[in-house]
Parts: sequence; C-alpha cells; structure tokens
Amino acid sequence: MHFVRIRDPAGAVRRGRLEDGVIHVSDTTYEFESDEIDVLAPCEPSKIVCIGRNYADHAAEMDSDVPDRPLLFLKPPNTIATHGSSVTVPAGKERIDYEAELGVVIGEQCHHVPEADAMDVVAGFTCVNDLSNRDDQRQEQNWVRGKAFDGAAPIGPVLATPDEVPADASVRSRVNGDLKQDGSRSQLIFSVPELIAEITTYLTLEEGDVIATGTPEGVGPLADSDQVEIDVEGVGVLEHTVRIP
Repeated sequence: MHFVRIRDPAGAVRRGRLEDGVIHVSDTTYEFESDEIDVLAPCEPSKIVCIGRNYADHAAEMDSDVPDRPLLFLKPPNTIATHGSSVTVPAGKERIDYEAELGVVIGEQCHHVPEADAMDVVAGFTCVNDLSNRDDQRQEQNWVRGKAFDGAAPIGPVLATPDEVPADASVRSRVNGDLKQDGSRSQLIFSVPELIAEITTYLTLEEGDVIATGTPEGVGPLADSDQVEIDVEGVGVLEHTVRIP
C-alpha cells in the first residue's frame, strides 16, 4: 500500500491511501495531481539519519574509501522539502549536488534493535534527495553547512509499505528528464537491517524518523531552475525544482 500526507482545501493535514492516482481520506477522495491539495512529506521526522558512501561505486567516484562501518550524519527537520516544491539552495556556491536515496521510515520508537528484528520497526520506504553543498562540505568535518541547510532533504511523495519495495529496487535520479543515477537497493554495502541495528546502538529512533541509505554513482551539480526527479522502484517519483539565488 501507499500512503500520502496532504493539506486539504480547508487547511487540515490528513493522511490517506493512494490508489491509481486517487487519494482516499475517510469518505473523501482527491486526485493526486490536484491544485486543491498540497502533498506534504509522508512523515514528520525528528531527524534524518544519513549514510555516507554506502555504495562502492559512489565511494569510488568521490575518490574515497568504503567505510568499515556505516558512516553516519544527521539532517534536522529544517531540511525537509516536499514533492512539487521549489528548493532555494545557498547562494554563491560552485557546486550543489543531487543524491538519489532510498529512505527508510521508522514506525515506532526504538533503541538497541537486533538486526534480525530490524524490519519490524520499519513503517515503509520513501524517496529522498540528499542535496549537498560541496563547497562547504569539503571544508568542514561535521557537514552542517554542507548538508543541513534549509530544504536540503526533499522527501516523498508517499510512504510505501515494505512489501511494495523489492530487495533489488532501482534507485534513480533524473535532471531535466536526463537519467543521471541508476542504482539498486541490492548494491547497498550495509543493508537496511544492518543500518537500523547500528544506528539504534547509539541513538533512539522515533516514529517518523528517516534513514537515508546512501546514493549510487552519478551524483552531479545542479543549476538554477533544474527539474529533479528521484525515482525509487515501488515508491514512485519525488519531483522538485531548484532555485539558486
């Protein structure tokens, strides 16, 4: 199943089921592509836990080694952007990159989750674009300027239950219609259960938190007015534009 959060014509935030382009909210229906509603991020995370260099080919293109344990960094709630939005990125930067990622949405508060039980705490999957300000990322250790600027994590458009997303689901990005990245969930160095077990060893995950599992090779720079699509098989396509002041 696929679930979507919307703001309805009265301004109320509601959660509905998406089937064949129609959103079912109680006894009301809306067309997904409708000016009546705003499609929101499918969850409200207290944090996004991102995984660096979790694809060997991406590590190679960044001239970096594959880590011997998951490389973790955080994006706070201010980074969330929605399907259909226009994301304004920091001005005066030479390189703002797109990074298509499979997002794991946590379904319950959890801590010290064994790898064997990790999928029990997963509500579903979504699309994430880990927008990256390379200028500052290369100059700082904690990547706050590089990764945590406003709008740096477009998420959506839906939450797909785990049964909808194959073990070898494709993870792709397109910019202005041109295919840029074409990877697979099966290429993850550290699997979703391994990531959940490792992360919850150190910090509590809350309901609605997101794990961005890493990006395949093919990352590249964005220009003003670019149209970005993040496509995860079984989830759908997250679309947004970029504005560079």
